[in-house]
Amino acid sequence: MTLLLLFISIILIVADQLVKRWAVNRLQGAADIPIIQDVFHFAYVENRGAAFGMFQDRQWFFIIITIIVLGGILFYWPRIPQTKLGTFYKISLTLIISGAIGNLIDRVFLGYVVDMFYFILIDFPVFNIADVCVVTGTIFLAGGLMLEDFFAAHKNKIEKG
Repeated sequence: MTLLLLFISIILIVADQLVKRWAVNRLQGAADIPIIQDVFHFAYVENRGAAFGMFQDRQWFFIIITIIVLGGILFYWPRIPQTKLGTFYKISLTLIISGAIGNLIDRVFLGYVVDMFYFILIDFPVFNIADVCVVTGTIFLAGGLMLEDFFAAHKNKIEKG
């Protein structure tokens, strides 16, 4: 299972980097490319901050935080139980790791993160594949933790009568 998740992570990181290189080559200095006019466009953005462009120009801070988070996940990884829920957690963490590494590569080598997906209809901040991985993995992880807590509380309630 771990080898499969490693393979998936590598694919996600490579896909993220390929799409970012395409964005640099095709979109940088050019007009947006509408995919669905006034709904979804490809747009080139150099994000020098964190999510939604917060904390601009603090690349070393983001690099250090990312390395600490990745270290924490890798430290915790062998302690994740070999259960269905543990597998779900590992899939969630694989998404988070993949996205974190994808954006870390940009921060280290470019000094900013390349974003290109823009939902113009709702003026949502421009994002990339790595961002999708981090957000999806975090939502899955949080959902799993909440469900685990809910079922544990429900089980305790039943056992107590």
